[in-house]
Amino acid sequence: MPLAERDVSYVRDLVYGASAIVIESGKGYLVEARLTPIARDAGFVDLTALVTHLRSSARNGLHAKVVEAMTTNETTFFRDVHPFELLKTDVIPRFLESKKASRSLRIWCGASSTGQEPYTIAMVLKEHFPRLSDWKVSIVATDINTAVLERARTGIYSQLEVNRGLPAPYLVKYFERRGAEFALKEEIRKAVDFRVLNLTADWPNLAAIDVVFLRNVLIYFDVPTKKRILGRVYDAMTCDGVLFLGGAETTLNLDDRFKRVETTSGRTVAYDKKPR
Repeated sequence: MPLAERDVSYVRDLVYGASAIVIESGKGYLVEARLTPIARDAGFVDLTALVTHLRSSARNGLHAKVVEAMTTNETTFFRDVHPFELLKTDVIPRFLESKKASRSLRIWCGASSTGQEPYTIAMVLKEHFPRLSDWKVSIVATDINTAVLERARTGIYSQLEVNRGLPAPYLVKYFERRGAEFALKEEIRKAVDFRVLNLTADWPNLAAIDVVFLRNVLIYFDVPTKKRILGRVYDAMTCDGVLFLGGAETTLNLDDRFKRVETTSGRTVAYDKKPR
């Protein structure tokens, strides 16, 4: 039996209040699909009983599970390819020159999900930039969903996951087979620091970031929230920082303090921070 619209609205408001993520009207089917396993595991007879319990209870772990279940965790290795090509051909070479005195580089992935994006970055740095071996390189990966972060920390992926976007040479060089799964080698796994972070709450210890990957997450927020997040990103970045967004995202009409990075492909994948 489908959830009543008032119950869908309750879940929509719960998720927005906790994460500022907007669940569009007409997405009742998505709410039902994501919450059915939670209702079953928690022993409720149906989704209506789950929502009734949520309404009548103080905020607790079950509310948090519902919010986490409604966050989208789609990701792949080398997703969209072009951002990682630009990282390799332009962005990192630029920082090798501009930061040769401090010999430090800070990268932040703001919606890391199960870890494929930050691990891709770590592999690109390892593969193409041996000069960074004696630099202080920090790759911080954050997400609101604690469950996907726990999975990311293991660095273990299925055959299907490594088949999606990961070049064969990288699989051979940086993974070890464990039965039906593939485990990242320790040198790559330990290169990434995974942390829980809600983009609409406090950002502890995030400052002086050189490269920000905030891809395919702004699309889930309303315009005021997008503006607030981009403003905080700007403040957290170094003066010559670079911001990567998803292919359907832009800073246009949201924050004019970013300048589009021109690429030979013509694709807009990154933005330079303009001086104040």
